[in-house]
Amino acid sequence: MRILADIIKKEVIDSDMRIIGKVIDVKMDKDTFEVTDLVIKKTGLSESMKFNGENVVPMDFVRVIGDKIILKSVDDI
Repeated sequence: MRILADIIKKEVIDSDMRIIGKVIDVKMDKDTFEVTDLVIKKTGLSESMKFNGENVVPMDFVRVIGDKIILKSVDDI
């Protein structure tokens, strides 16, 4: 699927412009085939120490998808 190729491995940035990780997978609604969640692998120290650094972020928390994925601030949610 093209959407997977466009989203997988993109960096995810929080509203304070800090890199929080990269998309490693997506969850989709099986009936509508709509992306519902992003599975993000943390980068940095937690990744290098082999901790389970995965988070699931609902698409409602995503502000924009471009070259990078930017999340909404707490005020926007």
